[in-house]
Amino acid sequence: MVENNELNEQNEELDEDKDIVVTLELDDGTEIQCGILTIFEANKKEYIALIPLDDDGNSNDDGEVLIYRYAEDGEGNPSLTNIEDDDEYEIVADRFDELLDEEEFDDDEEDDEVDEEV
Repeated sequence: MVENNELNEQNEELDEDKDIVVTLELDDGTEIQCGILTIFEANKKEYIALIPLDDDGNSNDDGEVLIYRYAEDGEGNPSLTNIEDDDEYEIVADRFDELLDEEEFDDDEEDDEVDEEV
């Protein structure tokens, strides 16, 4: 598990889709490159879902997603905080699952519309 990480100031554009890559620095000094899946609200707080990237900048194959509390200071600089409380994490994880389900439903509807046009 990732503990006491920081969001480095390094934000890079990954490709033409302008996917943002962030570097997480872990307590042991190692760094993980992650793509931002989404920033979302749960229980009146903001959270960020990150997906670790491999050395080629591709999403991991094991489906690992990292979720942190997200905030910005007065200058718009982001910061991430671990979710230490199990109840809070459960609420946030459930909300993220709902967002995934909504996205999957939207994708299914778009596929159905394309099929009808053909």
